[in-house]
Amino acid sequence: MPSLPIPVVTIGLLLLSNIFMTFAWYGHLKFKESALITVILVSWGIAFFEYVLQVPANRIGHGHFSAAELKTIQEVITLSVFAIFSVLYLKEPLHWNHLVGFGFIAAGAFFIFHKWA
Repeated sequence: MPSLPIPVVTIGLLLLSNIFMTFAWYGHLKFKESALITVILVSWGIAFFEYVLQVPANRIGHGHFSAAELKTIQEVITLSVFAIFSVLYLKEPLHWNHLVGFGFIAAGAFFIFHKWA
């Protein structure tokens, strides 16, 4: 059975990891009536799965990607997942300034990944 390419595995694991991370960090905002200790413990439980996916993603990807490239991939995925989460789950709109900021981050990713002569 052929294995998946390293970039596919790395990005796939980071994507799944970031979905868990976003729910761990921001999902509790819809449950403000819950005790803080409760949402902290639930968030830790969710974050466990983030780490179960994120650590292997970075270990598998490192070597194919530099650490700076891995971090850049993670940040771009984080913003993408968060934008979707914010609109669909939190029902908070994205405004033009958010998109401009995300664009600047994408420009930063270009500079990280561009192969300079």
